[in-house]
Order: sequence, then C-alpha cells, then structure tokens
Amino acid sequence: MDLAIIPEPTGGQALRWWARMVRDPLAMLVGLQRVYGDAVRIPFGPNRPLLVLSRPEHAEHVLVARQRNCVKAITYRPLRAFLGSGLLTSEGEVWERHRRIVQPVFARRHLAGFAPEIVPAAERRTATWRDGGIVDVADQMRALTLDVVGRVLFGTSLGASAQQIGDALGAVQRAAIVGELLAGALPQRAGEKWLRRLLGIAGAADTLDAVVSEIIAKRRAEPPCGGSDLLDLLLTARDQDGSEFDDGEIRDEVLTLMLAGHETTSNALTWALALLSLFPAARRRLVAEVDDVLADRTAGADEVDRLVLTEGVINEAMRRYPPAWSIEREAVDADEIAGIPVAAGATVVVPIYLLHRHPEFWPDPEGFDPERFLTDIDRPRYAFLPFGGGRRICVGTGFATFEAKLLLASIARTHRLDLLSGGMPTAQAQVTLRPHGPVPMRLVPRRTQAADRQVTI
Repeated sequence: MDLAIIPEPTGGQALRWWARMVRDPLAMLVGLQRVYGDAVRIPFGPNRPLLVLSRPEHAEHVLVARQRNCVKAITYRPLRAFLGSGLLTSEGEVWERHRRIVQPVFARRHLAGFAPEIVPAAERRTATWRDGGIVDVADQMRALTLDVVGRVLFGTSLGASAQQIGDALGAVQRAAIVGELLAGALPQRAGEKWLRRLLGIAGAADTLDAVVSEIIAKRRAEPPCGGSDLLDLLLTARDQDGSEFDDGEIRDEVLTLMLAGHETTSNALTWALALLSLFPAARRRLVAEVDDVLADRTAGADEVDRLVLTEGVINEAMRRYPPAWSIEREAVDADEIAGIPVAAGATVVVPIYLLHRHPEFWPDPEGFDPERFLTDIDRPRYAFLPFGGGRRICVGTGFATFEAKLLLASIARTHRLDLLSGGMPTAQAQVTLRPHGPVPMRLVPRRTQAADRQVTI
C-alpha cells in the first residue's frame, strides 16, 4: 500500500478528531475506523506522524516480527513519571534485566501455591455482602484483587491502605490518559517531578511511594525466610554481574505490579459480571459448569483446568472490554507494515479495542458468546491480545487468568449479581479500560444448589 493513498485528515479536520480523542478516546477510534478504514495517518506533534492500524497483521508486525524496531512510544512518558522504569515502561537492557528477575515468580509451577490465598480472599469479600443488598461491583472487585496482589506477590495485607491505594491509582489513571494525549507537545527534557506536578498527581504519587517504601522497609527488617513471593525475589535477586536491585528499582516493579496486577483482573471480573447479568443464557451455562466442577467444594488449583467455560467468559469479557485497550510504539528506523510505509520516529497505534471488535474476525462483535473460545476457529492469532503479544507479553498473563477463574467461580458458586441499570456501564479509556463511575448490582444469594437450578437466572 502506498503511503499517498492512506487516508490522512489534516488541518481543521485533524484538530476535530483530536478534540474527539480528548472527550472520548474510544469513540474517536471507532469513528476513525468507520470513516477511514483499518489504516489512517494523522499528525501528532511537530513533524511526528501517527498511524492507527487495526488489523491482526499490523499487530503481529509491531509486537513480533519487528518488535526491536518498535519501542515504547512517547505516550508512555507520563506513566513512566509515576511508575519509573518497571516492566511496563522500560526498554532495552533495563527491561531485559527486570524481566529475567520477575518472570520466574509467575511460572506455572508456582500457580497452585497461590490458590490458598486467592480463594479465601474471595470468601472474605463475599462474606461481607448482605443478601438482597446493592454493591458497587467495580469497587468490590478492585478491593478484592488488591487484597490478592498484596498477599500473593508481596506477602502482606494491603487492607489498611486499600482505600488510599485505590484513590491514588485512580488519580494516576485519570492523569496518565490526559498526559498521553499531550505527550507530543511535552518538552523532551521534562523531568519526572515536573511531569507529576503538571499532571496533578504529585500527591497521589507520594501516597503510593510511602505505601511501597513501608512494604519494602518492613520486609528488609525481617529475618530472611527463604520465601518465594515477588518481593523476596526482588530483594535477593542478582544480575549476571552480581549487582542487586536497589530500592528504587524494587519500588518501580512493586508499583507496576500493584497497578497492572490488580487492575487487569478487577476490570475483567467487573465486565464479566455485568455481561453475565445481561446475557442470562451464558450465566446459566457458567453456573452449571461451576456446580458440576466444584459440587459442594470451594474452588482450588485442582479444578482450574476444568473451568473451561469460566475461562471463556473471562476471555469474552476481555474481548469486549480489553484491559489494555491500545498499544503504542515508536518506529526507530523507517519500516513497512503490511505494505504501509512507516517513517522513522512515527508513532504506531494498535487499538486492541478495535481489533477485538473487528467484524471480519469476530462474528456478532457486540454480542457475548463465551463459547466462541471453546472451539477451534480459523482466526488470526493476533486478533485477540488482552495481554499484548510478542516478547513483551504481560509477564503475569498466566497468573491473571488463573486468579480470574478462581475468583469468578468462587463468586458464581454463592451469588448471582444483577445490574440495576438496563444496559452495560459506559467504558472509560484510562491506562486500563475501566467502567465510568460505579457499577451498582443487586446481590442474590444462591442458598442451595437444588433451589438455584429451579429459578430463572
């Protein structure tokens, strides 16, 4: 494809698109695809083109075939001002070193050992639910997954700090998306503290720094116990030259996993529970599987592989509402993506939100069909990327899926949740794809297995 024939709104037309992006990034991306198709080029800062590419072959090129030429774009600078150089924001040797150290804790052999912390967390949360009461499911799932992250990854309860952490992470999410939109105009030499002040997240960043510093200091003060959670690995890790992680590097990874480690799962569960409320046939099938696999037992590691439809529900929720809704990369050298010339320095956007709803690859894209993930369909591999792809695929992918299946099965075993509104909550594109505002749902307890099978759900 010749660059000259790629649609390219300019001038006032381009400004109108950017104005729409500020108001509603998802609506802007959907509108761009509707008007211009799967490839469009628009200006993004002085002499910096931006390409929006929405097909699986585009994603495969950027994330796999030419991943070393496609580095984190300048849109990640605001997030880096907060998270530092953790796995989500770092590049090159820093990323390689951190990945080597962090990856072993998420190995499949460790997953079974996480279940005794995950399932009790769900039971503690649902034990606070009042029969017939109303809860904000988004808030409940964030608190639940933050509890899991604290205990499994850092060996501590974050309960006392949960509200502080949740409020601070919410402020960072809101500010980071504004910063991403302004990234092309930000001074190249702007420092971390300057960006924090500009984005209004200095207070939130200080709050989280204090929480993380306390976690690290407390663990350092304890005698070595030979534990194998992430914090132990970070504190005892040695690189190939014998060097250690300093507290700054540990802080960056703890913050990264605190954000990414609980947001992905909490959002997936929130969207899944809301969708199940609107699609009762899918919910009946989920409940039937949970009852069949668990019988009268609590969920455990031994049952996870048998919760196939449960995983399909989570995948379909992430298809409709991908946690990472967009991936941005910057071309180091001039390149060509599926016949589309890409200039050196260009920013390439792969909107996962559009990819997951592309009608060419997803029949009935606005529907909710968990069983589409249970059959072998000739679909491009990179049409579904809830955790990214290539060598930079999310390090916690296996853990997130394992956790989400256990939590959803535990909730479905004891409760039915019904949306109070008549439709899905509005999606808000921040660092992750969150519901906009509370998601009120009514709690309906499942008192007995037999009685539950007789009611319409």
